[in-house]
Order: sequence, then structure tokens, then C-alpha cells
Amino acid sequence: MADQLKIKLSIANRVYPLTIAPSQEEGLRKAAKKIEAMITQFEQNYSVRDKQDVLAMCALQFASQVEQKTIDKANVSEDIEDKLNALDQLLQKHLSA
Repeated sequence: MADQLKIKLSIANRVYPLTIAPSQEEGLRKAAKKIEAMITQFEQNYSVRDKQDVLAMCALQFASQVEQKTIDKANVSEDIEDKLNALDQLLQKHLSA
């Protein structure tokens, strides 16, 4: 516990004290800033005043981004696999000739 860091993050006008590994600090602070920016954007664009609704929309947006990246990564992996298989077939054809 000696190498733990105590920080406070402010999200939606609430302060959250956290005890974290020093390596997590930058990521958590960036995430908190992104959440705050997204809250401001939702409040300005959609006239939403209830913080719980805004936070739910932030959570949905972040979760959908993670899911989309997973889908995109799977599609890229499938595409790479198809190309490698085609290349392998081409090499086998030329090696057996």
C-alpha cells in the first residue's frame, strides 16, 4: 500500500477520493476530463439538466465506443486472416509448381 497514490477527481460536481497505483493517475485524470467535457456537451446540446440522465448518456456513449472498437478489431482481424490465407494459397501454388 506504500506505493499507492491518493487523488481526488471531480465528476458532475462531485468529488471522488481514490487510492490508486501511480501508473493509473494519468488515465483516470484524462477519463475524468473526457466525462466532464461530454457532460457539458450533452447539457448544451440537449438541454438536459438532470445529472443522472447526463451521466447515463455518457456511460452509454463510452460503452458503445468500446463495443464498436471490439467489432472493428474483429473485422480487421478477419480481413487480415483472409489476406494471409490468400497469400498462403498463392505461395503453395507457386512452391508446388
